Amino acid sequence: MTGPLLSKDTISRDMVIINQRGLHARASAKFVQLAAGFQATIEVEKDGVRVGGTSIMGLMMLAASPGCSIRVSASGPEARQALSALEELVASRFGEEA
Repeated sequence: MTGPLLSKDTISRDMVIINQRGLHARASAKFVQLAAGFQATIEVEKDGVRVGGTSIMGLMMLAASPGCSIRVSASGPEARQALSALEELVASRFGEEA
């Protein structure tokens, strides 16, 4: 078993899923696409389960429904930018209708 991918310089933010359908396939795909564009290692945690932020299947397995809180952690040269962009994506309901 391997340890966490993140370094000691990891930063984290808690985010609440507010879109109507939660972290479903399309929302997960948008999250992964955005996360992959940064020089950062990103992980997402919910209820003690941690998955890679660039894994659509991993994100969907978290079963984050509306109102759930997730913790997004990042390390690397663009960690802060990645977290800010991902926070904005979550806050915008993944671009879905209200």
